[in-house]
Amino acid sequence: MLPDIGADCYRRYLEGDESGFEDILDLYKDHLIFFINRYVSNLSIAEELAEDAFLELLIHKNRYNFKTSFKTYLFTIGRNKAIDYARRGSRYKFIDIDEVVEKSESYIQVEEKLLVDERKRVVNEALGSLKENYRAVLHLVYYEELSYEEAAKVMKKNRKQIENLVYRARKALREVLEKGNYDL
Repeated sequence: MLPDIGADCYRRYLEGDESGFEDILDLYKDHLIFFINRYVSNLSIAEELAEDAFLELLIHKNRYNFKTSFKTYLFTIGRNKAIDYARRGSRYKFIDIDEVVEKSESYIQVEEKLLVDERKRVVNEALGSLKENYRAVLHLVYYEELSYEEAAKVMKKNRKQIENLVYRARKALREVLEKGNYDL
């Protein structure tokens, strides 16, 4: 069985050798921080929680019974600190600047989508007030993206009639939107 270096260092510390605790810090500090970070997803909070775990080793010297590996014991303390933080501290969750930028960009995208949706709603509402032929031709040409020839076949008209109908329908739609004071 391999010797438990952490347990040996902790035993030295308990016997009065301060360098034993410094060796523990050197051995496990970075690994413990990265382990805790997997739970809290914030490196600065993980560092604080790791400090708390090491502080618990200093305060509660007699809790470790040397029957399990020291690393297991220490990482269990770290895991418990992370879980406690998640339970109690999530109300005060810190986010780093990259997350703020990312969230603000997604907020802008949502806001833009809402504006586009609002414009669509307004245009659809205005379309509803137009004559049936105007609604139909605008729907075929702009929503279904049919060519004037294809729209002419659907509406049983010739191309020139469709051109005139689109022109008049757009003009009527513009007037309805202006009367309604819609700001598109």
